[in-house]
Amino acid sequence: MKSLLLIVCLLCMGSARVLCQEGYTPRIEPGACQFKIGNGLITRCGYLVVPENRQKPNGRRIKIPFVYARQPGMDSVRNVLLTTTGGPGYSTLANFDSLRYNSDFFQFGGFIAFDQRGTKKSLPCLDCPEVGEAFKRAYRENLSKDSLELIAVKQCRQRLAAQGINLSAYNTIESAADINDLRRALKLDSLTLFGISYSGGLMLTVARHHPEAVKALVLNSPLPGYVNYEEHALFNFNEALNQVFDNVEADSTHDARYAGLRERFHQYFTALAGKRFNLRYATPGTTDSFTIRYGKHELTDAVIDRINTGQLKTVPFVMTDIINGNHAPYVREQVDGVFRGNQALSAGMRYSIYCSEQIAYADKALIKKQDSILPWLAGHRFNNVNHPICDCWQVKPEPAVAKTPVYSNVPALIAAGDADPWCRPFYNRLIKRTMPNAQLIIVHNNGHGARLMVNGVDFLKMFIANPLKKLVSPIKEVVVE
Repeated sequence: MKSLLLIVCLLCMGSARVLCQEGYTPRIEPGACQFKIGNGLITRCGYLVVPENRQKPNGRRIKIPFVYARQPGMDSVRNVLLTTTGGPGYSTLANFDSLRYNSDFFQFGGFIAFDQRGTKKSLPCLDCPEVGEAFKRAYRENLSKDSLELIAVKQCRQRLAAQGINLSAYNTIESAADINDLRRALKLDSLTLFGISYSGGLMLTVARHHPEAVKALVLNSPLPGYVNYEEHALFNFNEALNQVFDNVEADSTHDARYAGLRERFHQYFTALAGKRFNLRYATPGTTDSFTIRYGKHELTDAVIDRINTGQLKTVPFVMTDIINGNHAPYVREQVDGVFRGNQALSAGMRYSIYCSEQIAYADKALIKKQDSILPWLAGHRFNNVNHPICDCWQVKPEPAVAKTPVYSNVPALIAAGDADPWCRPFYNRLIKRTMPNAQLIIVHNNGHGARLMVNGVDFLKMFIANPLKKLVSPIKEVVVE
């Protein structure tokens, strides 16, 4: 027995040390690639198999799909870029229908598309179809959306918990460990990690907990988990709106219809508080109509949702149209989205992440305080996760370290759109402050998901070529900080 213990101790001092501490070995279960792969590519596809809860390494296992592809001749263990999508709650692999041999993804080496635990193609998947049905019923029957939503959230939680799923195990720290375990299971060197929005914060968490896994970071419009988003979400919206108003006022050729737009918007949307309107509505693809009730929320969303890179120039027209009383096309657009449903989102996974990382640390008084400072946005429900939902969802808060800045020397490219209504440049500057090898580009008149190639200048390619070299912008639309 003593000899056996000695062997175990020696193993733990060597290359098997991590496995001895963790009590499990991540493994790959081979499977078909979940989207079409171009001819000539070398691929490895399937599932990463890991414990649902790493604190209980011998417990329930989960499966998370991935696609790893490279061109022949590429280094099989270095110069690999891994991406996951944002949300949280969206599937990365569902964003792909194919991967071509000459895809831009391969200009930096091998490429991995990796899902997050709990999303559509993962096993288990934390879908909550009950919630979507609750919203449809609320519109059809003119019932309280909030009340029906909470009933649906409780039903979804009960159903998933009855399957033995530990909803507290679907969090950012576990997802970061999944990325590192995939790297280990594939026997890869450190990775270049590409994240957008929420997954930008996920990649920062990998850098915090698994620095050996990270060669470089590319963070597009990232939401760092350590900010209290709920406490200043309306301020974010207001800053983006001010970008629109500033653009209108700076344009010497602007249409007279937009004169004083800032003041008119503030007055009109402030006066919308508590008002309800009626609209005859038919669900997409049908002719049977019914009367729906709508108000400030739908109209505000119609504006905010257009503050993106592609639609930014249309926002003044839409604001003016709404102020002039032409609500119908914009409300129908919003309600169409409800009845079509968001097939890409796994709401349960989103609840677990937001409730454990954001809502658990958010101050209700500060959230409410925004209403008195910004009455034109007051009462707007800026997220589909809030304190009442999290009271129903009942997951454990992430450890306090999740709410501290990430200190790291890893080279990083951070991209921000100056008109982004969700992840403002303010967040990007916070990230850069404790990462001395990070570089930030601010892209003018870009929204969420800022363009990395602007007017023919490829800032991503410039960064990847030499991550520690100071970027210089040759165009006025992009400022490097």
